[in-house]
Amino acid sequence: MRATILSVGTEILMGQITNTNTVYLSGALNSMGIDVMYHYTVGDNPERLAEIIRMAFGDCDLVITTGGLGPTQDDMTKEIACQVMDDELVMHPEILESIRERMTGFRIKEMTPNNMKQAEMPSRAVIFRNSCGTAPGFALENREGTKAIACMPGPPGEMKTMFEKSVAPWLASKSEGVIFFRELRCFGIGESELETRLLPLINGQTDPTIATYAKESECSVRVASKRKTSEEAEAAVEEMTGKVCDIVGEYVYSKDNEELPLVVVKRLKEKGLTIASAESCTGGMFASAVTDIPGASEVFHAGYVTYSNEAKMRDLGVKKETLEKHGAVSRETALEMAEGVRKRSGSDIGISVTGVAGPGESEAKPAGLAYIGFSYGDKLLCREIKRRMNDRGRNRKYSVMSMFDMVLRNI
Repeated sequence: MRATILSVGTEILMGQITNTNTVYLSGALNSMGIDVMYHYTVGDNPERLAEIIRMAFGDCDLVITTGGLGPTQDDMTKEIACQVMDDELVMHPEILESIRERMTGFRIKEMTPNNMKQAEMPSRAVIFRNSCGTAPGFALENREGTKAIACMPGPPGEMKTMFEKSVAPWLASKSEGVIFFRELRCFGIGESELETRLLPLINGQTDPTIATYAKESECSVRVASKRKTSEEAEAAVEEMTGKVCDIVGEYVYSKDNEELPLVVVKRLKEKGLTIASAESCTGGMFASAVTDIPGASEVFHAGYVTYSNEAKMRDLGVKKETLEKHGAVSRETALEMAEGVRKRSGSDIGISVTGVAGPGESEAKPAGLAYIGFSYGDKLLCREIKRRMNDRGRNRKYSVMSMFDMVLRNI
């Protein structure tokens, strides 16, 4: 099934709101085995809306819309959907009553006439109730049953709830077979190299399918299969996942689309280990990522942010001569930071980072240079990172990911 996602609303075109609906729907539809071919955004203009829907149906058999289902005059999605699909709006008394009850819950004594508009739905539509708002959604097929449009409200909370409760099951009922997929998360390899290594599996693929994706600081591999039964699809995906891991398994940190910090915290819990961090260039981002995870207090002892040399010496015991001879951004300093934070916190593991986040840099120490220190038992290790990038935010994020990767690989 080929799909177009159509966002309706002039406020999106004007940049007044961020369109998160498209991001969510793209991921959700792809996970169901529905190929998203196009993203469109159109303002509250009936002629352009009708034109875009007709154009989308030229190459797709499904259009998903968000927005334009409200009570005001510029909310025209239902009317245009009916026009394109050769249907008409009819009043649904039960929907009108549910809107009236919700209005009462909002302590609105009298429902205005334009609210009644939301109870009008296409005569052939499958109606999707809105448990979070007043505007119901619907799905409408053309008379031949070859094209379908599914319309949902624009507010993200309402849209997401409606999609998961109603639209996704409706789409599943239209799909032949069962989709199963795994998303493998990878760190330490770029998307181009990842795809190149997997080309023997990708070339000539039919089912299962393999696709690589680039994300900030990492990559992922999606393995999907569509079979008659869920057992067949899962077995096919598991077999292909094993082949992928045979080639790039050293970079795969999760086969279940889990974030790296979560994977590390789980592993620390499994092994009964505790950790403490010492951060310079990342300013506490590692500690924040750990403590964002529920139950992190079982494994995380302390986090030190030691930006200045004085703080490194006072709080972590870094030697003055080390800083004078090698500098704050050095392998030697990172190692002493890791050893110091482990001993002073009483943790099993000490992890540290010191680097040049940018954009300021020098010839000897460019932006993107960082050192990750790791202390655990008799292990005292350091990793050098050379990003050669002037993006401060991305350098800091990559350094934090490298810290988690360092921990995962060495416990």
